[in-house]
Amino acid sequence: MRTRIGFVFGLVLPLLITGCSVGGGKPANNGGGGGTGPAGGSSSACSAISLGQGASLNGFVPFPADNAWNQDISASAVDPNSAAIINFIGPSIGLHADFGSGLYNGSDIGIPYVVVGSSQSPVNIDFTAYGDESDPGPMPVPANAPIEGDPNPGNGDRHVLVLDNANCWLYELYSSYPNPDGSWNAGSAAVWDLLADEQRPWTWTSADAAGLPIFPGLARYDEVASSAIHHALRFTLAQSRAAFVPPASHWASNTSNASAAPMGMRLRLKASYDISGFSQSNQVILTALKKYGMIMADNGSSMYISGAPDSRWDNNDLHNLGQVTASAFEVVQMNPIYTAANLPQGAAPAITSFTASLSTVAAGTPVSLSWNSTGTYFLISPQIGPVRGNQATVTPAQTTTYTLYATNPYGRTTATVTVGVH
Repeated sequence: MRTRIGFVFGLVLPLLITGCSVGGGKPANNGGGGGTGPAGGSSSACSAISLGQGASLNGFVPFPADNAWNQDISASAVDPNSAAIINFIGPSIGLHADFGSGLYNGSDIGIPYVVVGSSQSPVNIDFTAYGDESDPGPMPVPANAPIEGDPNPGNGDRHVLVLDNANCWLYELYSSYPNPDGSWNAGSAAVWDLLADEQRPWTWTSADAAGLPIFPGLARYDEVASSAIHHALRFTLAQSRAAFVPPASHWASNTSNASAAPMGMRLRLKASYDISGFSQSNQVILTALKKYGMIMADNGSSMYISGAPDSRWDNNDLHNLGQVTASAFEVVQMNPIYTAANLPQGAAPAITSFTASLSTVAAGTPVSLSWNSTGTYFLISPQIGPVRGNQATVTPAQTTTYTLYATNPYGRTTATVTVGVH
């Protein structure tokens, strides 16, 4: 479903992938930080998300109101190439809900997710394909986390999506395989701060081919039951070109046709399209497609919109969405469109310091790690994972070398500090 972009920026420093974690302890500040909360929620609203597989978000909307997923684009300009792009997609191709209830060919229908809390221990993630473009572990992924395609995921995309309602992070894995020791193998993985706007470095993938988060683009039953979806939906097309529209950061080109979609392209259901003949549930979905649109995120069957499996979906009713064809949509103006010829250039983060408050301690003694960096988001491995701010607390059980990963739109820089245990 994806192809690695065949070049990297000269200024991007190589990513050090950390192996097995050593020591123990949890960070003191690896929790819901301050700052502006997302539309419909904040760090406190995040903690109100229910636990479990397919759990209700209870009104919480990931990311701030100004995030691309949450923007009202109902009045945005139409792209000048809209007609050509729709014609290339196929005007008569109907929408298809790539989610539902029950099983199809022995697998759940849709992309599942699970919500965990503070009791879920972080585990190691070992990368098998795109580790140099991934966020390192540890990640709080349960050993029994649902995999896309369960109970027979086969060799498909095998996405695993985990929301942490205690700390307000989203963890997404691609090509995911659990290991007997509780760790996971993954082709790639990305961590998303649910309280902030975040972007992958230019040309980097995520758990999705476009370098985008998957979860915020899913249609979920709890939203439809509440009579409103407050974000754009994710969708796929059979063909895409070597280009992307922010906040997408990666392409997986399979055609050179100039009318093919770039990753991140947004379609909007025309305001004039009459949805009154559809069920109330389908009207909720179609209304969201008028207000927020749907964002191209991967190569796949054309006009397939993504959602989470749920036993309450009515598959026959969802099938009626096929009456809405591509000709009922228009392309929202795309500016900028990045290709190999005009990619943004800049410097990877600078880390001016990364220190430990104590260099040698007895086992279990709290140690403060602090840093100064120009990065836009930070991770520490082992033991911690993503952090907000510039400080974290660890309690090593044995001598441990901690790696700080500082990332911005132009790449990633690392620094290390060792805490000895006597």
